[in-house]
Amino acid sequence: MFIDQVHISVKGGDGGAGCMSFRREAYVPRGGPDGGDGGRGGNVVLQADQQFSSLIDFRFKHHFTAQRGQHGKGSKMHGSSGNDLVLKVPLGTIVRAYDAETKEAGAFIADLVFDGQRVVVAEGGVGGLGNTHFVTSTRRAPAFAELGEPVEAQWIELEMKLMADAALVGLPSVGKSSLIARMSSARPKIADYPFTTLVPNLGMVRSGYLSFVVADVPGLIEGAAEGKGLGHQFLRHIERTALILHVLDASGGFEDRDIVEDYLAINRELELYGEELARRPSIVLVNKMDMPGAEERLAHISEYLNRQALAAVDGNEFSDEYKKPQIFAVSAVTGAGIPQVIAATAEQVHTLRNEAREDLETLQAEQLHFEKVWKHQKKKGDEEFTVQNLGGGVYQVAGKLVERMVIQTEWDNPEAIDHLQRRLDKLGVEKALNKAGALAGDEIRIANRSFAFDSIYRVSESALNEEDDE
Repeated sequence: MFIDQVHISVKGGDGGAGCMSFRREAYVPRGGPDGGDGGRGGNVVLQADQQFSSLIDFRFKHHFTAQRGQHGKGSKMHGSSGNDLVLKVPLGTIVRAYDAETKEAGAFIADLVFDGQRVVVAEGGVGGLGNTHFVTSTRRAPAFAELGEPVEAQWIELEMKLMADAALVGLPSVGKSSLIARMSSARPKIADYPFTTLVPNLGMVRSGYLSFVVADVPGLIEGAAEGKGLGHQFLRHIERTALILHVLDASGGFEDRDIVEDYLAINRELELYGEELARRPSIVLVNKMDMPGAEERLAHISEYLNRQALAAVDGNEFSDEYKKPQIFAVSAVTGAGIPQVIAATAEQVHTLRNEAREDLETLQAEQLHFEKVWKHQKKKGDEEFTVQNLGGGVYQVAGKLVERMVIQTEWDNPEAIDHLQRRLDKLGVEKALNKAGALAGDEIRIANRSFAFDSIYRVSESALNEEDDE
């Protein structure tokens, strides 16, 4: 089964808890703190792999979680980090953030186009610090440690666009599947009715020392760019091809169609979907030359392309960028003209790929930039928080980092709560509460905890109540 778009939930491993421990050894009466740190949780990583050709592995399983970090131990023994969870995806997979509630794709994350290319889509939680990190000049024996950082799951969208060098494009039943079967070892379903091809097919083609990948895309109809027919969901697979092989039916089909109108109809759909696609280099394949009336239709399309080329030279309404495509008369049934098409396609693909090397290097640099921007935006968003007055002297503080601090705190340890106070002060929570009108004795809610605000605008060390016990 061919699957080219999925939505999955990914979650990095939670960080391991730090250890609260003191050195206990003979003849060492005052052994200092020696609690080790918790291990970092594993990351969820997407890796492009040329052995994969579909996203079918994500059709039935949608939730993925990396291994959590191990807890720290005494004698400064740090917990081991969790293993990364590596998910293999096909080359050409685009990764975006996804909002499961609104069902809309969000920020661009990565475009995986190189074999082995990786992107971290869910980072593991940081391990909690052991009590050795909390020693100060006035606190020589800290009796608390930090819990591991919890991690939230997030949804992402995976969209695959085929990484083919050339794509066979045309109306239904013009013989695209028969051609790819002739050109390569691909064996798609072939029948004499429209829309036999329901999914793109890929084939590897060799010509001397050159080789290229050709794609057979399901037939397009007029209005495909607006969602009509089967072509709409597969037009994305033409975007990455260096060369378009425009297949025309020399028999005219059952409707005795005009071959020039067929050519113009497909070009219009390509231009509507993406203007750049209409200007992409192309080769015209006039198929079914073994049928009656094929020579007349071949002459008709050849004459039209010649007129177009002359008009471009004369500076008429046609673009100066127009280049007359090569035209080949072929028959998928007899094999006539196929070797010439393969040789011309291989040579042109080789030239185009060499010209695009700099573009690929630029794309790789842009990928690193997008990944850094995405991570920076996530970090900035985590640090933001809001204060909401719920009325009746109750205030709700919401924000990923603030809530994470509360969850990482050992609530049965007064020293740990005191450490949380200082962290909240540093983040500006106290000032924000003061500005919102919080007074001494008001109830402050963060995550699953409630606190009392004291007279100097500090969170008290004792929790009034715990909502998770309700």
